[in-house]
Amino acid sequence: MRLRYYRRALFLPFLASIATMFFVFLSLQTFSVVRVTPYYQGIFMGNFSCDQTQSTKNGTIVTSNMNVQLRNITKPPEIPMIYVITPTYKRPEQIPEITRLGQTLMLVPRVHWIVADDALEKNKLVQEYLDQMGMPYTYLLTPMPERFRNKKGAKPKGVANRNGAVDWIRNHSTEGVLYFADDDNSYDIRIFEEIRSTREVSMFPVGLVTSRSLSTPVLRNGRFEGWYDGWMGGRKFPVDMAGFAVSVQYLLKHPKATMPYSPGYEEDGFLKSLQVEIKNLEFLASNCTKVYVWHTRTHKNALADPVLLDPRYNNTNLQVLKKSLLLKPRATPRAS
Repeated sequence: MRLRYYRRALFLPFLASIATMFFVFLSLQTFSVVRVTPYYQGIFMGNFSCDQTQSTKNGTIVTSNMNVQLRNITKPPEIPMIYVITPTYKRPEQIPEITRLGQTLMLVPRVHWIVADDALEKNKLVQEYLDQMGMPYTYLLTPMPERFRNKKGAKPKGVANRNGAVDWIRNHSTEGVLYFADDDNSYDIRIFEEIRSTREVSMFPVGLVTSRSLSTPVLRNGRFEGWYDGWMGGRKFPVDMAGFAVSVQYLLKHPKATMPYSPGYEEDGFLKSLQVEIKNLEFLASNCTKVYVWHTRTHKNALADPVLLDPRYNNTNLQVLKKSLLLKPRATPRAS
């Protein structure tokens, strides 16, 4: 009897501990689902790109993949769409940088990525990458006007790209938020949830800008006092391109707003064309005390040596990999 009693006394706590561990496991699983998928539950399915070629005032739409479908969806709440505008151009770092930004955007719900390429013909590698991502996107061809491309000195890089994307938004949307996200920057995904609630124009700090390594509005007790930036340049809004977002509704109230072809004054000119005043500004990132975006720059790489075109590499994997490289022109043999 005494042995049976001791066995029962040891077995019951063991069962209780097993039951406790089981319920803790279930609670952790439920918690992880809530944290990982706050807006919807489901997965992307298939490849839904569809070729659409259409001329616009500031460029050409090559492909628009606007209706990505979801499977096993729990209906999401109505949260504003974020239109992320990314200017790009052909260079050795283009695909790696597009990949880095794309992987970030895949973690953000309700994003439509507008990739505006400074090119006359579509880049097959960019197109293929956007297709396989499985997220809503639009690929635009927005070449810089020749009068600026041939001009000596500083060039207004990315202006045609951004204006083309803004023009697309005007023609395809009536609500949401637009944000200029260059492909060589680094982004904490929290910046996208911050800007999603923008009512008119929001602003926030950007790191690694100029010699001061910071560009931000200056606030004291939550009130605007001025600007902190390494180059003021007589600008009304001395901010970085990644340091503000604009609601689509506010954009549509200013149909003539555009970005000027003035190197160094693109942000300032665009905001002034929107007739922005300090009263319109919403200061995000905990009253501009946190940095969620950095103006990082990728090391510029030289064009690849064309040695892999040598016949000795025929029928090897290099024949496939060369399609992903920008090669130096092969030297022309001198005439004897």
